[in-house]
Amino acid sequence: MNSISFSYPAFLWALIAVVPLMVFILRKDKQRFAPVKYSDTQQFASTPKTWRVRLRNIPDYLRIIAVVLLMIAAARPHFSLSKDDKSIEGIDIIMALDVSPSMLAEDFKPNRLESAKKVAADFIRNRKNDEIGLVVFSGEAFTQCPPTIDHNVLLELLKQTKSGDLQDGTAIGDGLTTAINRIKDSKAKSKAIILITDGDNNAGQIDPLQAAGFAKQFGIRVYTIGIGNIGMAPFPVQTPLGKQYQQIEVKIDEPLLKSIAQTTGAEYFRSTKNSSLEQIFKDIDSMEKSIINLSVYNQKKDVGFKFAFAAMLVLLAEILLKYCLLKRNY
Repeated sequence: MNSISFSYPAFLWALIAVVPLMVFILRKDKQRFAPVKYSDTQQFASTPKTWRVRLRNIPDYLRIIAVVLLMIAAARPHFSLSKDDKSIEGIDIIMALDVSPSMLAEDFKPNRLESAKKVAADFIRNRKNDEIGLVVFSGEAFTQCPPTIDHNVLLELLKQTKSGDLQDGTAIGDGLTTAINRIKDSKAKSKAIILITDGDNNAGQIDPLQAAGFAKQFGIRVYTIGIGNIGMAPFPVQTPLGKQYQQIEVKIDEPLLKSIAQTTGAEYFRSTKNSSLEQIFKDIDSMEKSIINLSVYNQKKDVGFKFAFAAMLVLLAEILLKYCLLKRNY
């Protein structure tokens, strides 16, 4: 519900001074006209009052209004919303992304890694109610972003993800285990990991199938995606003459990735171009949802400047009336 409060409510006590100010103005108005003794004032009873006479006290009242508005502005009023508790549908998802140097191969445009990041970003934007996190791995694994409903932060961290920051290699088991640790204690009814890689397991401390067993114990489904064309792929190499390309052989351990997915009750997908990768994420998007309790807090909105601005307008109106339209010659 909407509510209004003040940062400095003590200033509101100054409004008490408005009462004696009004009394002073009314008394001053009576004293402004000197009494005249006259034997009979009946003949003046029907004399019409001009509009200037009728409105002569308006500038004084405007000044009082301006003072009141300034006092309220000094108290810094602001509107705020109370906590809004609601339940929404969603699942907990961790994206485990291979960032090994081979992900820079350009059989995808502009390359495998950037293509995967783009499709993943679109997937995240469409899953507004899900807590999603990001794990990156090559020869070692690292949590780039814990599961969060704040997708703006997640998207920014995904954008900053690049190859070359971690030890070389492809540690699928370590990447999967790191992802499992991030959501294994979640209370969500449905938990999933989307593992994207273009190679076979050749580094790390944990066997990928052992990690798949851990995922099954915690009720986590692991969707695996093998990304890259079958055969050879163009890989950029920096030379003294600039960027050159050499053909590298694509080695994806598809039996391993299929076993990981099957062990956890999920599916394995093979992506050989950008469009197929997009379709894979659409398929995963149809997974079961669960209920998430979410508390929404809105920031308070300061409206003190509006009262101050209104006071300035009222003072301007007072000046225009007092020294122009209602100018007195006495």
